[in-house]
Amino acid sequence: MTINSARRDLLKLGSMGLAATAAAAVPSAASFAAAPRVSAAFPAGAIFDIRSFGAVGDGKTVDSPAINKAIEAAAAAGGGTVYFPAGMWLSFSIRLKSHVSLYLSQGCVLEAAASPKPGETTGYNGGTYDAAEPDTAWDPYQDYGHNHWKNSLLWGIDLVDVSIIGPGLIYGKGLSFGAGPGRPQNKITGFGPEHPAAAEVTHPPRGEYPMYQAEQPGVGNKAIALKNCRNVLFRDFSLLKGGHFGLLLTGVDNLTIDNLTIDTDRDGIDIDCCRNVRVSNCYVNSPWDDGICPKSSYALGYARATENMTITNCYVAGSYQLGTLLDGSYKKFAPGTPRLSRNGRIKCGTESNGGFKNITISNCVFDACMGLALESEDGALCEDIAISNITMRDVVNAPLFFRLGSRLRGPKESTQVGTLQRVVVDNLVSYNSGAHISTILSGIPGHPIQDIKLSNIYIQHQGGGTAEDAKIVMPEKEAAYPDPPMFGPTTPSQGFFLRHIKNIEMSHVEVQPATADQRPSFVLEDVHRADFIAVTAPTSPSAFLLNKVTDLRIALSRAAKDVQMDSADSKSL
Repeated sequence: MTINSARRDLLKLGSMGLAATAAAAVPSAASFAAAPRVSAAFPAGAIFDIRSFGAVGDGKTVDSPAINKAIEAAAAAGGGTVYFPAGMWLSFSIRLKSHVSLYLSQGCVLEAAASPKPGETTGYNGGTYDAAEPDTAWDPYQDYGHNHWKNSLLWGIDLVDVSIIGPGLIYGKGLSFGAGPGRPQNKITGFGPEHPAAAEVTHPPRGEYPMYQAEQPGVGNKAIALKNCRNVLFRDFSLLKGGHFGLLLTGVDNLTIDNLTIDTDRDGIDIDCCRNVRVSNCYVNSPWDDGICPKSSYALGYARATENMTITNCYVAGSYQLGTLLDGSYKKFAPGTPRLSRNGRIKCGTESNGGFKNITISNCVFDACMGLALESEDGALCEDIAISNITMRDVVNAPLFFRLGSRLRGPKESTQVGTLQRVVVDNLVSYNSGAHISTILSGIPGHPIQDIKLSNIYIQHQGGGTAEDAKIVMPEKEAAYPDPPMFGPTTPSQGFFLRHIKNIEMSHVEVQPATADQRPSFVLEDVHRADFIAVTAPTSPSAFLLNKVTDLRIALSRAAKDVQMDSADSKSL
C-alpha cells in the first residue's frame, strides 16, 4: 500500500463516518512501517504519522517533542490527521492546533510521563509539563484546577476544528490526581499480560501529590484541557486515570463527546461555560469524584452559561475498582472500603456563576454512585431543564438533589442569588438507594425553587428510618458547599424533602421502603402551590408532614385521601 492510497482511504472514512469504520479501514502499523513515511511537505488533508517525526513508541523514550512536530506540520499544511500507530507513546504536554485531528489507533497507548515530585524540578528523564498560566484576580472564584489548562497532557487554547478520535487509550499515569488528606492509594490491576498498561501500578503514597500540587512548576494534572475553542470532537477513545480532570473543557462551543470510556479517580468530564454540547454513549467510572459534570465557573474572567446541552445514553458509576471498567472485569469495592465516596454522578455545579440553560439529560444509567444534582450556588440561572428515562441502582443517597443556595463565590458587586426553575423530571426509577438521605429539593428563605414537575417516578430504598429520625429539624446552611449530606447524615423524610419551593407538581410517584421506615415520605416546608396526583407511599405513621404550606391539593392517591387546603402548618396526612 502506498502512502497516497492510505491517505485516500482515510479521507474516505470522513464521509462514511470515521467512528464506525476507522478501526477496520485505517492501515495497520505494519503497513505504515513498510510504506514511505509522511513528511511535513504533504498538502492539506494528509496523514502525519508521528514516527516520521522521530516518535519511537517503546514506553521509555519521551515522544512528545516528535508528536508536537507532527501536529505543527499538519497545522502548517492547512490541517490534517496526526496518526498514532500501536505502541506506548510516553509524553509530556502535547499542544493541539486548529484544523488538526489526532487519530489513536487500536493498540495505541498515549501515556502521561511522570510529573516532578515535590521538591524536584523535573519529572521522568528530565522532562516537565507546560507551566500553568499566571494566576488571575478571579482565580479564587473556583477551585485551582479550573483556572489553568496548559499544565495538561493534551491542551489547546483559542482553537477551531479540533478532534481526538480512534479506539486507542490515553493513560494519565504520570498526572497529579490531587490525593489530598485521606485519599487512599488506588491500584490498577487489569488489562491482561499482553496489554501495554498491564503492569500493576499504584498511586503515589498519600501526601506525595497533595490537592494543589499542580501549582508546582512542571506538574501535569489534566489529561485533556481546552479553553475558548470551537467545533471540537472527541470520539471512541478510552481514558484511564485522567488526573484531577479527565476532560476540562472551558468556553468550548459546538462540542461533541461520543463513545468514550473513562475509568478514573477524579472528575471524568467537566463541561464549563460551553454552548451547543452533545455528550452521548459514554461510560464513566469515577468513584472519588463526579462522572459527567457541567459547570459554569468564572474561570474565563466573566460569567458564561453552559447552555444548549444534551447528555444522553450514558452510564455513570462509582462502584468499580480503578481500571476494571476498562478491562471488563468490573471488580466492585469490598463493603466498608474506607474513604470511598462513590461520587460518580451527573452534576450541574458546584461552580455556578454563569448558569445552566436549555439542557436535556436522558436515557442515562446510574450505578452505585450519588444521584443526579442541579446546583445554583454562585448566582447561576439554572432553568429550562428536562430530565427523562433515568435508571438508578444502589445510589448511595438522594436520587435527586436540587439546590438553590447563596455561597456566591464571585465578584461581590455583581454576584447575587440565582434561580432554579422550570425543571421537568419524567420516567425515573431508583432501586435500593441509601435510605438515610432522601431526595432533596431546597431553596433558601426568600429565594424558592420554582416551577418543578416530577412524574412517573419509582423510588425503592433500603428503609429503616426511626421515629427519632422523623423529628430531625434540617438546618438551612444557606452558603454551605452543596451536597446531599450538607444538612446532616439523615433527613426527616424517606422519599422527598421539599423546602422553599413555589409551584411543584408530582404525579404518579411511588416511594417504597424495603424495610419499615417511620419517617413520612414527603416533608414540605415553606412550599406554595403543591399538587400531588396518583401518589403512592406508606401511610403509617403518615405519608405527609406539612409546615408552612399553602395551596395544597392531593388527588387520586393511595398515600392520602383527596384534599384541598389553603394552608397547613405542623400537620400530618
